[in-house]
Amino acid sequence: MTDIKQILAADAELVNDVLRGYFARNDEDIKELLESERYSLFAGGKRIRPFLTLEFCKLFGGKAEAALPFGCALEMIHTYSLIHDDLPCMDDDDLRRGKPTNHKVFGYSTALLAGDALLTHAFGVAASNDLVESNAVAQAVKLLSEQAGEFGMVGGQIIDLAGESEKLSLDKLIKLHSMKTGALIRAACLMGVIAAGYPIDSEEAVSAAEYAEKIGLAFQIIDDILDATATEEELGKSVGSDAESNKTTFLSYYSAEEAYAYAGTLTAEAVSAISSYEGSEVLTDFAVYLLDRKS
Repeated sequence: MTDIKQILAADAELVNDVLRGYFARNDEDIKELLESERYSLFAGGKRIRPFLTLEFCKLFGGKAEAALPFGCALEMIHTYSLIHDDLPCMDDDDLRRGKPTNHKVFGYSTALLAGDALLTHAFGVAASNDLVESNAVAQAVKLLSEQAGEFGMVGGQIIDLAGESEKLSLDKLIKLHSMKTGALIRAACLMGVIAAGYPIDSEEAVSAAEYAEKIGLAFQIIDDILDATATEEELGKSVGSDAESNKTTFLSYYSAEEAYAYAGTLTAEAVSAISSYEGSEVLTDFAVYLLDRKS
C-alpha cells in the first residue's frame, strides 16, 4: 500500500512549480485578466489529471519531466472548464474550492475571457514539450483537442444542459459523463503513455484507456453521491445544485448504496486493467482513493 495522499501532494507541488513558470509574465494592460486566470488556476485543486499523466508516464518507464508540460496543459483546460461551468449561463455557482467563483470576483466578462485564455495557452504549453519526440507531441496535442472538444468535454456539457429540461436515459447519462468528466481523464492517462514513448494504439495505451474509462465514471458517481449527502463545508462548493436544477444524476436511477456499489465495481475493473504491469500500485491505490473520497 502506497501513501497515495503524499504522492498526490508531491506531484501537485511539482505541477504547481511548473505552472507558476508558465504564468510568470505580467502586463499592466491585461492585469485583471492575468489575475483572474491565476485566481482559479491556483485555487487549491488536487491536480488529479496531471497526477495521472505523470504516474502513467512513470509506470511505463518514462520520466516525470517529460509528462509535465502535458499535465500542466490538462490542468489549464480543466480550470477553464470550471470557470465556464460556474457561469450564470451554465451552472450559476457561487462557490468553488471553498472560494467565490471566478465571475463573482472578476465579473462575467473577465471570467469568460480568463477561461478562453487558459484554453488557448494550454495548447501552446503542450506543443512546446521538447522532452518528447515531435511526432509524439503532435499525437498528444491532437488527442487533447479531441478529448476537450465537441466530441469530448464540451459535448458532454451540452448534453448536461439538455438534462435540465428532460430526464436522460441511463445510457445517455453514462455517455454524458464519459464525455464531460471522462474525456480529460482519458486524455490525462493516454498523454502519460505518449510521454513514456508508446503510441496511441499500443497495448499500454489500451490498458490506460480502460483504466481511465472506469475511474472517470466512478469519479462522477461519487460526485453525485456527495452532492446529495455532503455539506458545503466538506466539499468546498455548492451542494444540492443538481436537485435544484432538476438534473439527471446516477441517484435518479440508483439509491446511494447501489450507486456506491456500482462505483466499486468500476474501480475493481480499473485496477484489473493495469494489474499486469509492474509498479501499478500507485495507480491502483489512487483508484481506491477516488472511490473512498469525502470531497
